[in-house]
This record gives sequence, C-alpha cells and structure tokens, in this order.
Amino acid sequence: MRSRPKLAPLPRLFAALVTLFAVLLLSAPGALALAPATSSPSPSTSSPEAYPNTINGVLRNNGQPVPGVTIRATGEGFSGETVTSASGAWTIGVPVQGTYQVELIESTLPQGVALAPGAQNPRTVTFANTSNAGAIFPLGEGIKVQGANFGEQLIERLVAGLSFGLLLALAAVGLSLIFGTTGLTNFAHGEMVTLGAVLMFFLAGLGLPAWLAAVLAVIGGGVSGYVQDAGLWRPLRRRGTGLVPMMIVSIGLALAARYTIQLFFGGGTQQLPGAQGPQITLGPVSIAQTTLLSLVISAVVIGLLGFLLLRTRLGKATRAVADNPALASASGIDVDRVIRIVWTVGGLLAALGGILWAYYRPGVSFNMGQQVLLLMFAGVTLGGLGTVFGALVGSVIVGILVEISTLWLEADLKFVGALLIMIIVLLFRPQGILGRKERVG
Repeated sequence: MRSRPKLAPLPRLFAALVTLFAVLLLSAPGALALAPATSSPSPSTSSPEAYPNTINGVLRNNGQPVPGVTIRATGEGFSGETVTSASGAWTIGVPVQGTYQVELIESTLPQGVALAPGAQNPRTVTFANTSNAGAIFPLGEGIKVQGANFGEQLIERLVAGLSFGLLLALAAVGLSLIFGTTGLTNFAHGEMVTLGAVLMFFLAGLGLPAWLAAVLAVIGGGVSGYVQDAGLWRPLRRRGTGLVPMMIVSIGLALAARYTIQLFFGGGTQQLPGAQGPQITLGPVSIAQTTLLSLVISAVVIGLLGFLLLRTRLGKATRAVADNPALASASGIDVDRVIRIVWTVGGLLAALGGILWAYYRPGVSFNMGQQVLLLMFAGVTLGGLGTVFGALVGSVIVGILVEISTLWLEADLKFVGALLIMIIVLLFRPQGILGRKERVG
C-alpha cells in the first residue's frame, strides 16, 4: 500500500490570527487616526476627510517626486486645491461625483521642472461610479531619441520595469497556482493584493515598526486565503459547482471585498511609512530606494518559491495536482489539503505584492488591486495558463513593456500595450509561452 506524502502542517495559529485581523479591520477609524504623518498631503482649502469623493495623483519628474506644487480642482459649483506632499502625492476632496477641471499651477513648479510638451493642463476628470478619480500630469522635457540621455532613460525604465514585473509576478504566481490546481479564474485576487497594503497601513498606524507591520500584513494575507478556501471554495467544490458559476461568485466576492475595504479605509490615497525614500545613483541609473528594495525582495521570494516547487515534496505534490488532480488523488496525495495550502500561499504572495505595489505607485487605495488585476491576467496568459514559471516570465515581460512604453506614450496609456499583448496571445498562441496545448479547450 502506497503511503501518502507528508505535507507540512498548517499553523494552528490561523484561527487566532483571523480574530486579530478582524479586530484590526473593525478598529480601522482608530488606526487611521494614528496613521503616520506622511500618509497624505496637507490640502490648503479642500480636506479629503471632509468629503466622500476624492481626486488624486502623484507628481514625478524623471522618477523623482515633486513636492510643494499646487493642484486645483473646479467644477459642480466647487473649487478646492491642495499641495503635493514629500512623496509627490496629492488628494483633493470634492462634495459630489461629476466632472471637474483639474489644473496644475505651473508657477509653483520647482525651477527647471516643467510640464511635458503637449501635456494637457487643465485636465478634465469625470467620476465613473467610484468615489475616487485620478489625474496625471507628465513632467519633463520630452523624449530625446538620440544621445546618452535616451540611453540612460532606457536603462532606468528597464530597471523599473524589472522591479514592477517581479512584484507583479508575486501576485500573478498565486493566481496561476490557484488556476492550475482548481481551474478557477479568481477575479477576487486583486482584492487580496489590496488587503496586504491596507493591513500594513492600519498596523503601521497603530505604531508598529514598518517591517513588523509588513510581516503581519503578509501573514494576514495568508489567513485570508486559508479562510476563503475553507469557508467558500471547498464547500462549492464538494457540491460539484461548475467553474463558470464559481467564477461569477469570485466577481461578486471581489465587489463585496472592495467596497468593504472602502467602507473602513475610505476613498482617498494614503502613504505607507517610508514611501518618500531617497534616490540611489548606480552609475548612469537613478532608482528610488524603495524600488530597488522591492526588486531584491521579489527576486529572493520568487527564487525561494521556485526551489520549493522543484525540490520539496509539497512542491511536487502541488505540480502533480495541477497536472492531473484525479491521478494525484489516486497516487495518495491529499488534493484538498494541497489546494488549501495553495490558497494560503497565494494569499501570502498577493499580500506581499500589494505592499510592494503600494510603495511602487506610491500609495494605498481601496481599488489598487483592481488596477493591476488585468495586468496579472495578461502576465499569466502570456506565460501560460496554470504554469507557475510561465506566470513569472509573462509578468516580467509585461512589467518591462509597461515601463518602457512610457518613453513614447503618455503615462495614462502605459497599460494599453500589455493588454494588447494579451489579446494577441489569445488569438495566435492561447497556451502562452510555456503553456501546453492540451491546457486550452
């Protein structure tokens, strides 16, 4: 009789941690009151806390934040303005949803900094069934396609794209693992990304050191994945629910989670401690300290995950379940337990990706996971549905493409290329770069 592979037991502290993070969410208003002083800019005439709707953005020049610049919003019988914070972030609270003219007061820009040629100012912003809207003002002298300046910018965008691609891969790998082992396309994965950043913000607001708040937030993400599978997905699987109804359930769960987070967190954009880190110069490349740290952390975690998948019993069991759940079960593998661990690990990785994404943007908002969900799907589709290393390769390609495209495209359009790639891949190679044809259809 064949013995079952021994899998590492899940921590018994999960139940206690669920209670802990539930208490933290319920005490969110208190946490916000204790938030770090750098969490949001100080508006001059329009406080985001005074109104239920916000317009926000981040002002950067060649990757560096531009503080002290006045932004004004007018419309719907309202006028208000704010000043960008040390991290370049700004938020204006407005009384009603509608259409506003958002203007950057150019006279307040630092010497030597100007709007990019052709940049629209003021910009028209219209709310679309959400309580916050964004406005981007590109700065700089434009792109020089010849000379060392273009080469330096290209190298900087490559490094930034690699960092963005790796943090995107952290979240996309969890999405790919869940799809590979269960067949579920989980549209609520973006909210798992948001949860990590929001939990860290609340924990830092309670006075915890940033590193400890980050660790506890990542654990909280793992708890959320465990609870989701135990309380929702496993019962649905046991009842024989089809994949399409389960996908629809995931869409409903995403909406419920997103607006529950908004209820406690608010519609504004807040900053994590240390978001306005210094710039580091490495030869011709200037990179933010937080971006470099994000790159290193992502690379280490992904390397560790690859080792676990290739060299450990749990990893081999996970790959077996992803290839053929029925055969894996017949071989003595506890499929339900593997899936539960996959959901937990997926939650851990999504939470870590959310924290790094909040530093990269920079800022935490209730819908930040939704903003990168399609990019995660693009990375998973490009690399190959259900393949972990495909998700890694696809996400890195998407991240690099997104950042390099800003050399020629408006920042507002930088995600278009990645989504175009996803469409092309689905048309001509639906199995992706590392996928297999039998995975499709």
